[in-house]
Amino acid sequence: MSTQDRPRVDLSRFDNSWYVIGAGPVKRVLWYFTNALCFINPLFPFRSVKPALLRLFGARVGKGVVVHPGVNIKFPWKLSIGDHVWIGQRAWLDNIDRLTIHSNVVISQGAMIIQGSHDYKQVDYPTLHQPVVLEEGSWVGAGAIVTLGV
Repeated sequence: MSTQDRPRVDLSRFDNSWYVIGAGPVKRVLWYFTNALCFINPLFPFRSVKPALLRLFGARVGKGVVVHPGVNIKFPWKLSIGDHVWIGQRAWLDNIDRLTIHSNVVISQGAMIIQGSHDYKQVDYPTLHQPVVLEEGSWVGAGAIVTLGV
């Protein structure tokens, strides 16, 4: 099918009201500011408190987890991290679905875990999302992109 034969996207028909974020508005706002100040902010010096903050917002986090500066995490309540995981500078965990990171995984600097997309072949441009599981001992290289369903 050529691009001329398929229907054009009509964003006025987009509707993702069915999507469940998994947290109420107060929790989401608190996470927004915590993420901006303590995770995304490259000047935040206290790396050791980041696992505790993730747990506070509902993430399951093992021991020996290192989250470097500049990391962006969408929804910690949809995140499970095993033991001895390293998440490098400027990594982006766009976890709109369940993200499971098993033990001894490295997510290198600038890597992205993107769990959402859209079906551009449909006129209403519906949202697509799937869980991602990074198995034990995995290494996501610098600047790599992992997409939905891995």
